[in-house]
Amino acid sequence: MNQITFIRGYEMAQAHRSSRWAIAAATGVLAVALVGTSPSEATSGHGHSGARAVSIFPSNDLTVRDRGQKTGLRIALPADGCATVSSCGMITRLDELDGFDLDPRVAVTFDRPVDPTAAARAITIRRGRGHGPSIGVERVVYDAATRTVYAHPTRQLDPGTTYRLTVRGAGRNAEETFTTMSATDGLLDLARRVHRTRPAELRVEATVDATTATLEYLQDTGAAALNPVPVPTTGLTGRIVIGSFEAPSWLREDGTIAQTPTRDRGPRAVGTARLPFVLTTPAGRAPRGGWPVAVFGHGFTGNLSNMLAEAEYNARRGIATIATTVPGHGFGPGSQWLITDSSGVRKVPAYGRGRDVDGFPGIGSTDGASPRVGTAAATVGFRDTLRQASLDNMSLLRAVAADRSLGLSSRSIDYYGISFGGIYGTMTVAADPSFDQAVLTVPGGPISEIARLSPDFRPLAALNLQAEGLLNGGTVGFTESLPLPGEDPVTEPAAGALAIQAFLAHSTWLQRAGSPETFAPLVRHRDALYQVARGDRTVANPTSFTLLRAGHLAGRTSLYRNDLTAASAANPHGFPGLAPVFATARAQGLGQTAEFLATGRTIDPDGPGSVWETPIREVGLLRTLGF
Repeated sequence: MNQITFIRGYEMAQAHRSSRWAIAAATGVLAVALVGTSPSEATSGHGHSGARAVSIFPSNDLTVRDRGQKTGLRIALPADGCATVSSCGMITRLDELDGFDLDPRVAVTFDRPVDPTAAARAITIRRGRGHGPSIGVERVVYDAATRTVYAHPTRQLDPGTTYRLTVRGAGRNAEETFTTMSATDGLLDLARRVHRTRPAELRVEATVDATTATLEYLQDTGAAALNPVPVPTTGLTGRIVIGSFEAPSWLREDGTIAQTPTRDRGPRAVGTARLPFVLTTPAGRAPRGGWPVAVFGHGFTGNLSNMLAEAEYNARRGIATIATTVPGHGFGPGSQWLITDSSGVRKVPAYGRGRDVDGFPGIGSTDGASPRVGTAAATVGFRDTLRQASLDNMSLLRAVAADRSLGLSSRSIDYYGISFGGIYGTMTVAADPSFDQAVLTVPGGPISEIARLSPDFRPLAALNLQAEGLLNGGTVGFTESLPLPGEDPVTEPAAGALAIQAFLAHSTWLQRAGSPETFAPLVRHRDALYQVARGDRTVANPTSFTLLRAGHLAGRTSLYRNDLTAASAANPHGFPGLAPVFATARAQGLGQTAEFLATGRTIDPDGPGSVWETPIREVGLLRTLGF
């Protein structure tokens, strides 16, 4: 059985026969026929009078009873015929979940051709017994060959909830029931485990004066010699403290966290890791009660040293900033700090968290951040790295709160993250209310959408598709034929696109438990500020739209309109950085961040100007790419 046939088969076939559904093989493709429903019961005006819905996905017919799960169910997709190690591994892991995706790829097959726009209007989703607000569908794709309409809900569904999917008809409607997964359960369980763990000690390994010391980060790339990279300390006038702390780790050797039944307390930690930290404090004596602290989350390919280029405005407002390194980042474990100051030259460990898992020589900036492509764990992607990063920052918060030697506040601890740091930062502050306030800059989700929409990351998406034999030609090797929210239906998908869509949908389903939009509804509105850049080419605007819509966070979002500036040709994702083209935007954005962390007040960075919208005037603008 080829990969395209298999993907369609496990999406549309049930695992167990019932009185309602029967599986039949037709021309090598598993097809599902609705049994016991007369044509009049599913007749509808879908642009072609008399069309009947003959199969609907998702369906709880693809589950089994499981008392160990909060939903009482467990997914049971058929695994026969999976074509690759990674696709078989994906099904095995999906079958451990207690429900369907929060943004499921709905599939409704009809017995004759339909108008996809009219058919999509006839599809609605409601909670429980079909009561409550009606949720429509969007991002519609029509496969004329199989008369199937594919679509996604117009909003993210609630976790651990049973829904009724209805295809309205002129006579009796066609309906199916499905239950969503307890997507937030895993991280919330582990967050509680972190809080039951004794706080770690912040072990100091070097303290220097930020105005006189020179720092370099010596990257352990796996070569004989370490690779030195200068570390900017722009505008810092206080201390820089370098050290380490211990934190529980749940990451296994294959880069995943064990999936346990959702009714339990989550898996036990597999061990303890010594993690790096770097801290910078404002100049002068700490105030009574200690310096307020912001935990900083760095971006993809970065490490804790990036914080020193972002802390200047916090320091001006009397806020200390501390950071650690994300799993799979910071290069190899032999990485070091090289410190040069009046006392001489010395090296201290940087505790790099990268490891060689890709089979190529050397350790890169993100080696070990996700399972190796082509393995049974490959489709887990960055899910568990993001969850572990969130847990590490919770451990760091508790270590800061328990410290009595560095002049830090135990009561005022905030969070500030950029890009990847805004992604796992959303998860962190949603799962741990101990953080007082948070600024999340240029985040988005889910990761699979970031990868396929970003010119920077699209090659990463292509690698996984190549491993599945799904490349079909086009930009960076594939064409997925997927519309964005608000766009018209795709009625002529490229050859091979439907298999890519199915693979992406099921990968995203598997990764949803470690994705920021899943946790966005748990973010406290009054304590959060989001910053988004129009035309972002790294974390594309539609992914920010998904996150903000999921959490109803538009009113807490400030939009940087780079498209209205002289720098419109540049990728605005890096506006908080040191690139000269973004000097003004950096000062404005970091100024807004520091003001919010210091006072909880949201200012408009350019006042009456038009470059910043605070709050964003029309969040729907983010449904489009802008580049």
